Amino acid sequence: MSIVRTYRRDEDGTLYFREAWFSTYEGEELGQFVVNHGTVGHMSTTETAKDVNDATAVGLLDAFSEQCQVDGFATITDADQGWVVVQYALKTAEGTDRDKYLEATAKEALVGHLAWRGLGTVESSDYAPRKLNIRILSPEPKKAVTAIKTCLREAKLDFTKLSIATAPFEDVEKLRQAYPLPAKAPFTLG
Repeated sequence: MSIVRTYRRDEDGTLYFREAWFSTYEGEELGQFVVNHGTVGHMSTTETAKDVNDATAVGLLDAFSEQCQVDGFATITDADQGWVVVQYALKTAEGTDRDKYLEATAKEALVGHLAWRGLGTVESSDYAPRKLNIRILSPEPKKAVTAIKTCLREAKLDFTKLSIATAPFEDVEKLRQAYPLPAKAPFTLG
């Protein structure tokens, strides 16, 4: 599945996004072409064309990219985004089966919640001694923090062991805790 994701900031500073992708139905030659767009941080609007073949999808993606450029939308570089790290404190140094379930459930919930709002992508997760870190790359880290809290509450995932921090793209080690505040200790990945 190929995806084209673009952004545009208006004169008041509001960030908008547009994205399109094509995916085929399992075991079939036809698929669907999807256009998703909206204001970053808010639920997007989606339009779908079904029963599209590969050749038509290529043309639709090209036309979408061209229209985005005409309308002032452009792809955003990693360097123009920031990191958001969702961290869970664990009871053991290396994590348990319950923690692996937490990781999978949290990542799945975050992928969809953030994507439909143009707030970024879940890039990776890892375990450090007594910590689970989920790394997210976001064009609007502050808005992503708010959305992450909402998402994890809706998914009924434990908030008592949760911390969230943000950092500039160029240095993920310069993390500043964003939840909970005030920070009780420095936020570290390890």
